[in-house]
Amino acid sequence: MSALRTARSVGWLPWFALAAVWFATLQVRPLFDPDEVRYAEIPREMLASGDWITPRLDGLKYFEKPPLQYWATAAAYSVFGFSEWTARLWTVGLGFLCLPMTYAWVARLYGRRAGLAALVALAVSPYFEIVGHLNLLDAGFSFWLCATLFAFTLAQTAPDHSPEERKWMLLAWLSAALAILSKGIVVGVLAGATLVAYSVLERDVRAWRRLHLASGVPLFALVAAPWFIAVSLRNPSFAQFFFIHEHFARFLTTVHQRIEPWWFFLMLLVIAVLPWIGQLRRAVWTGWSEVSEDNSFKPLKFLIIFSVVTVVFFSLSGSKLAPYILPAMPPLAAVVAAGTADWSRFMSRVGLFAGCFTLVIGAGLSIYLLRAQAALPAPAVGWLAAAVLAALIGMLAAVKSTASQREWSAWTIAASAIFAWQCLLSVFGEGHPQRSAYQMLQPVRPLIRPETQLFSIGQYRETISPYLARELTLVDFEGELAFGLAQEPAKVVTPEAFLEKWRASKDAIAFLDPAALGQWQERGLSGRVVSADESTVAVSRL
Repeated sequence: MSALRTARSVGWLPWFALAAVWFATLQVRPLFDPDEVRYAEIPREMLASGDWITPRLDGLKYFEKPPLQYWATAAAYSVFGFSEWTARLWTVGLGFLCLPMTYAWVARLYGRRAGLAALVALAVSPYFEIVGHLNLLDAGFSFWLCATLFAFTLAQTAPDHSPEERKWMLLAWLSAALAILSKGIVVGVLAGATLVAYSVLERDVRAWRRLHLASGVPLFALVAAPWFIAVSLRNPSFAQFFFIHEHFARFLTTVHQRIEPWWFFLMLLVIAVLPWIGQLRRAVWTGWSEVSEDNSFKPLKFLIIFSVVTVVFFSLSGSKLAPYILPAMPPLAAVVAAGTADWSRFMSRVGLFAGCFTLVIGAGLSIYLLRAQAALPAPAVGWLAAAVLAALIGMLAAVKSTASQREWSAWTIAASAIFAWQCLLSVFGEGHPQRSAYQMLQPVRPLIRPETQLFSIGQYRETISPYLARELTLVDFEGELAFGLAQEPAKVVTPEAFLEKWRASKDAIAFLDPAALGQWQERGLSGRVVSADESTVAVSRL
């Protein structure tokens, strides 16, 4: 309710305009291999099979992540059908909601202008923009985890034993349960370690007595536990794979082969906060030295500790992927906004820097793409021009704002940055069409009939299944589907068995690496090539 009241105080029009800009390219960008289409295909198969308990990828059990995003996306498919925008709706939508949530929290505790500064800080972050517009699990997880943090801090700053304290703590427990269902038990590690560290550093354990465990824990269990119980009863192998392999082994070992240097996330953090990195240092010092009445809870210090814990935790992990530290961005935006003394100067500096940085990245991306091809595709040129225009508008708003227009300047800077980074993401997609099988599949689509057999040889190109709305028969490949194949060995197809099926078939299509085509043709893969790109060639039996 407080978020609604805060939104009304600003007016709904800027929020509607910002939402329109945020969702502008949701449909025009094809889904990228491998992660975007993986999280598009699992809910498609969930809806097609009617089994909403056991996640499957290419018909095989896939227990790497919990099901909340799968459920939401499958629900969107059931109403609107499969498309790029329905596949991205849940994660990109929750990414957008991080903006008003961060704004509302800061505005409630530190004033409306500080709230706008938080909105701008988060909106101009290139890291937040890019990750927030991809169909990954991280934006949704970040929303629920940050909702847990913000609700917890509001509960701790409310009067002791008040209805407001209870309301915010129950909301924190509910958000934590939804975070668990989004990406797993890491939410407990990050939030729990933050609370422990805060209590030790502040020598204050009062927050532990205000957790409302008697009502919060049952609420948390009621929301989070049923799926874990149901999937474990149906699949005895779930618990060992999900909790041991996907959490402890992922953190403690390099079994997932996602190895990066220890400073990997520090580098990403610098890029993420680059438009306001100068202000962040002062804001962190101010927040860390925050003085509260009667030595009460210090929300900014809590958020700073959480951000440090998040970066350190994932830096120590044996498995590192770029989106992992996204949950730290809304808290850091809140800290820098709350510590901003000169609101107008902050807007001007951040707006100018964000615009200049966008132009530099746009130029660098163009040079990078032109090194691999003679000229940029016409759509890429169009998106690049749109990005430049948006950056210039944001810079103009930062420079030309007057005292009476500064709030609208903030909205313009935020909207310009949001649209500009989407445009650059679209430039990358147009300049790197091989990142999706969408174009390669267009000549294949007319050949697909219900009885057509589809084989994937030596690879699993994730884009193929959702765009063809079909599962593939895997040949000579395991990869990330090794666990599922081990659970259902009858679905393992050897090269010899495949060649027998191929010769006996009158209607089949095989997808394989172009470099392996000659070898398979020598082994008996007859047929005509109907389509190909750098990663995959499609051979038809017809």
